[in-house]
Amino acid sequence: MATGTEPSPQPAATGVPTASRAAIAARHLRTDRWWLAPACTAAGLLAFVVYSTWRAFANADYYHAPYVSPFYSPCLAENCHTMRGGPNWEIFGSWWGLSPALLILIFPLGFRLTCYYYRKAYYRGFWASPPACAVAEPHKKYTGETRFPLILQNLHRYFFYFAVLVAGVLTYDTVLTFRDEHYQWGHMGLGTLVFLVNIVLIWAYTLSCHSCRHIVGGRLRHFSKHPVRYRLWGWIGKLNARHMLLAWSSLISVALADFYVFLLASGAFADPRFF
Repeated sequence: MATGTEPSPQPAATGVPTASRAAIAARHLRTDRWWLAPACTAAGLLAFVVYSTWRAFANADYYHAPYVSPFYSPCLAENCHTMRGGPNWEIFGSWWGLSPALLILIFPLGFRLTCYYYRKAYYRGFWASPPACAVAEPHKKYTGETRFPLILQNLHRYFFYFAVLVAGVLTYDTVLTFRDEHYQWGHMGLGTLVFLVNIVLIWAYTLSCHSCRHIVGGRLRHFSKHPVRYRLWGWIGKLNARHMLLAWSSLISVALADFYVFLLASGAFADPRFF
């Protein structure tokens, strides 16, 4: 007896209408604006890529005492601005003629590119893989992350350690913002608040990472025998539940911190001081 769900004689080789699926002519049955979320995600990520690329290659307006752009910290090249007490580590000599930001951004960007949430975001937003829940993707086959280049996503756990080091340096930079333009301590400006908000979000996003959660509480047979790790695992689990929010919040905050330094260094306005 026909049920109306038999496979079509010649199914398409992509998406839902395949030989193993129900013979539904429509690619999906959703009536809502399912395309809005991936479109907004793609637009937001693209805006950050364009902005960060411009700032990374600009090699200018990234330091205004006592603030240094998070895109350029730590500064690993000899061609960096001299930052008194700042993260000047001249590992690369005068032969490095490009922007010093290119030496450090590979680590935080690598951490975000391989992040579980960001994978979902740009897979859906840019590759439509899949574009949304219950919507067929337009690709003929799916191999997962088992082949090059997507197999490199497994480097996420290693990028996590570098991300922690970078967050530590940015914490040091935030402490230095309690100086004035003459490097005297005991001062606070609007930039200090910008950097404080940014570093809190950076740490929250970094610690909410799935790799961090596994490092703290993974491979434990009995939580009762490891109460400290269990407590930490619980705290990180709460952060992990907000991983998407923290991913976007920290992405916006790090761009705003860089833009704030750019405005100061370019002379657009002076940093308001509270004390």
